Order: sequence, then structure tokens, then C-alpha cells
Amino acid sequence: MKELLRTTNPAEMAFAKALLQGEGIDCFEMDVNMSVLEGGIGLFPRRLMVRDADHFLASRALQDNGIETRA
Repeated sequence: MKELLRTTNPAEMAFAKALLQGEGIDCFEMDVNMSVLEGGIGLFPRRLMVRDADHFLASRALQDNGIETRA
């Protein structure tokens, strides 16, 4: 799995996941529990992971919708 996105913005994460699901790309959100423990102050970012084979298409889908991805 490769990291596609790292953000402290829950709205951006939800939007990215919805875009990927719409494209039929499986994704997995990591560090959810850690961000909940810190009380929602945005200290710890969440990571969005995709399969290696889907990384290019997922990255393109997010970039086409104005979301910067990790290289």
C-alpha cells in the first residue's frame, strides 16, 4: 500500500474518499483513532492509503479535483 494523502482536515479526507469510491478505487484511512484521541484539535494527520497498482489513477483523480497528493 502507498500513502496517497496526509491531512488534518476531516472534510478533505471525506471528499477524497468519496472521489476514490466513485472511481471504484479501494482506499483505507489510517491514524483515525490517534486523531480522535487528541481531541480533534488537528495535531495528528490522518493518512489515506491505496494499493500500489491504484496509486497513479487515485492520485490523478484527486489532483483533477484540486486535492494535492503525496509524491
